[in-house]
Amino acid sequence: MSNETTTTTRNPKDVFSVYQQNVDKLFNGIRQSVPQYHQSITNVQQEYLQAYENIVDSTITLQKEYAKKAGIATNIPEATLKVIHDTTEEFVKAASIQNQVVLATIDATQQNIKTFNDNAKSFADLNRNILQSWISAFTTKNN
Repeated sequence: MSNETTTTTRNPKDVFSVYQQNVDKLFNGIRQSVPQYHQSITNVQQEYLQAYENIVDSTITLQKEYAKKAGIATNIPEATLKVIHDTTEEFVKAASIQNQVVLATIDATQQNIKTFNDNAKSFADLNRNILQSWISAFTTKNN
Protein backbone atom coordinates (compact mmCIF):
# COMPACT_ATOMS: atom_id res chain seq x y z
CA MET A 1 0.00 0.00 0.00
CA SER A 2 1.08 3.53 -0.57
CA ASN A 3 2.28 6.01 1.98
CA GLU A 4 0.67 8.72 -0.12
CA THR A 5 -2.72 8.57 1.62
CA THR A 6 -2.59 12.27 2.43
CA THR A 7 -2.48 13.11 -1.28
CA THR A 8 -5.36 10.72 -1.91
CA THR A 9 -7.41 12.31 0.85
CA ARG A 10 -6.47 15.84 -0.16
CA ASN A 11 -7.42 15.62 -3.84
CA PRO A 12 -9.57 12.56 -4.58
CA LYS A 13 -10.16 13.67 -8.20
CA ASP A 14 -6.47 13.95 -9.08
CA VAL A 15 -5.56 11.24 -11.63
CA PHE A 16 -2.73 9.92 -9.47
CA SER A 17 -4.89 9.84 -6.35
CA VAL A 18 -7.64 7.95 -8.16
CA TYR A 19 -5.06 5.58 -9.65
CA GLN A 20 -3.47 5.01 -6.21
CA GLN A 21 -6.85 4.37 -4.57
CA ASN A 22 -7.73 1.77 -7.16
CA VAL A 23 -4.33 0.07 -7.04
CA ASP A 24 -4.54 -0.06 -3.23
CA LYS A 25 -8.02 -1.56 -3.45
CA LEU A 26 -6.85 -4.17 -5.97
CA PHE A 27 -3.87 -5.26 -3.87
CA ASN A 28 -5.96 -5.36 -0.68
CA GLY A 29 -8.39 -7.69 -2.42
CA ILE A 30 -5.54 -9.92 -3.55
CA ARG A 31 -4.01 -9.96 -0.04
CA GLN A 32 -7.35 -11.08 1.38
CA SER A 33 -7.69 -13.93 -1.12
CA VAL A 34 -4.19 -15.37 -0.64
CA PRO A 35 -5.01 -17.22 2.61
CA GLN A 36 -8.16 -18.66 0.98
CA TYR A 37 -6.12 -19.94 -1.99
CA HIS A 38 -3.55 -21.41 0.37
CA GLN A 39 -6.22 -23.21 2.39
CA SER A 40 -7.99 -24.48 -0.74
CA ILE A 41 -4.78 -25.82 -2.24
CA THR A 42 -3.88 -27.49 1.06
CA ASN A 43 -7.35 -29.05 1.26
CA VAL A 44 -7.09 -30.39 -2.31
CA GLN A 45 -3.66 -31.87 -1.61
CA GLN A 46 -4.90 -33.56 1.56
CA GLU A 47 -8.00 -34.91 -0.19
CA TYR A 48 -5.92 -36.22 -3.11
CA LEU A 49 -3.46 -37.90 -0.74
CA GLN A 50 -6.31 -39.53 1.18
CA ALA A 51 -8.01 -40.72 -2.03
CA TYR A 52 -4.76 -42.16 -3.38
CA GLU A 53 -4.06 -43.93 -0.08
CA ASN A 54 -7.59 -45.37 -0.05
CA ILE A 55 -7.17 -46.69 -3.61
CA VAL A 56 -3.86 -48.35 -2.78
CA ASP A 57 -5.19 -49.85 0.46
CA SER A 58 -8.31 -51.16 -1.31
CA THR A 59 -6.25 -52.63 -4.12
CA ILE A 60 -3.93 -54.44 -1.71
CA THR A 61 -6.88 -55.80 0.29
CA LEU A 62 -8.63 -57.00 -2.86
CA GLN A 63 -5.49 -58.67 -4.22
CA LYS A 64 -4.82 -60.31 -0.86
CA GLU A 65 -8.36 -61.73 -0.73
CA TYR A 66 -8.09 -62.96 -4.32
CA ALA A 67 -4.74 -64.65 -3.69
CA LYS A 68 -6.05 -66.31 -0.54
CA LYS A 69 -9.24 -67.60 -2.21
CA ALA A 70 -7.35 -68.73 -5.30
CA GLY A 71 -4.79 -70.55 -3.18
CA ILE A 72 -1.87 -68.54 -4.54
CA ALA A 73 1.27 -68.65 -2.39
CA THR A 74 2.22 -65.15 -1.29
CA ASN A 75 5.44 -65.81 0.58
CA ILE A 76 8.47 -64.23 -1.04
CA PRO A 77 12.14 -65.09 -0.65
CA GLU A 78 14.18 -63.19 1.93
CA ALA A 79 16.40 -61.66 -0.78
CA THR A 80 13.35 -60.24 -2.60
CA LEU A 81 11.98 -58.91 0.67
CA LYS A 82 15.30 -57.14 1.33
CA VAL A 83 15.29 -55.59 -2.16
CA ILE A 84 11.73 -54.33 -1.65
CA HIS A 85 12.58 -52.82 1.77
CA ASP A 86 15.82 -51.25 0.50
CA THR A 87 14.07 -49.80 -2.55
CA THR A 88 11.36 -48.31 -0.36
CA GLU A 89 13.96 -46.79 1.98
CA GLU A 90 15.82 -45.25 -0.95
CA PHE A 91 12.58 -43.90 -2.39
CA VAL A 92 11.71 -42.29 0.96
CA LYS A 93 15.21 -40.75 1.16
CA ALA A 94 14.94 -39.43 -2.42
CA ALA A 95 11.51 -37.94 -1.71
CA SER A 96 12.87 -36.29 1.44
CA ILE A 97 15.80 -34.79 -0.50
CA GLN A 98 13.42 -33.62 -3.23
CA ASN A 99 11.24 -31.93 -0.60
CA GLN A 100 14.29 -30.21 0.89
CA VAL A 101 15.35 -28.98 -2.57
CA VAL A 102 11.84 -27.69 -3.32
CA LEU A 103 11.61 -25.89 0.03
CA ALA A 104 15.08 -24.39 -0.44
CA THR A 105 14.06 -23.25 -3.93
CA ILE A 106 10.90 -21.64 -2.58
CA ASP A 107 12.90 -19.90 0.15
CA ALA A 108 15.46 -18.66 -2.40
CA THR A 109 12.68 -17.43 -4.66
CA GLN A 110 11.07 -15.58 -1.77
CA GLN A 111 14.42 -13.99 -0.89
CA ASN A 112 14.96 -12.98 -4.53
CA ILE A 113 11.54 -11.34 -4.64
CA LYS A 114 12.30 -9.50 -1.38
CA THR A 115 15.64 -8.32 -2.82
CA PHE A 116 13.89 -7.21 -6.01
CA ASN A 117 11.35 -5.29 -3.94
CA ASP A 118 14.09 -3.59 -1.90
CA ASN A 119 15.96 -2.71 -5.10
CA ALA A 120 12.80 -1.32 -6.70
CA LYS A 121 12.28 0.94 -3.68
CA SER A 122 15.90 2.12 -3.88
CA PHE A 123 15.56 2.70 -7.62
CA ALA A 124 12.40 4.76 -7.07
CA ASP A 125 14.16 6.82 -4.40
CA LEU A 126 17.13 7.38 -6.72
CA ASN A 127 14.81 8.48 -9.53
CA ARG A 128 12.98 10.79 -7.12
CA ASN A 129 16.29 12.39 -6.10
CA ILE A 130 17.37 12.77 -9.74
CA LEU A 131 14.03 14.35 -10.61
CA GLN A 132 14.30 16.74 -7.66
CA SER A 133 17.82 17.62 -8.74
CA TRP A 134 16.67 18.38 -12.30
CA ILE A 135 13.72 20.40 -11.10
CA SER A 136 15.98 22.40 -8.78
CA ALA A 137 18.47 23.05 -11.58
CA PHE A 138 15.87 24.28 -14.06
CA THR A 139 13.56 26.29 -11.85
CA THR A 140 14.15 29.97 -11.45
CA LYS A 141 14.75 31.19 -7.97
CA ASN A 142 12.74 34.20 -6.85
CA ASN A 143 14.70 36.49 -4.54
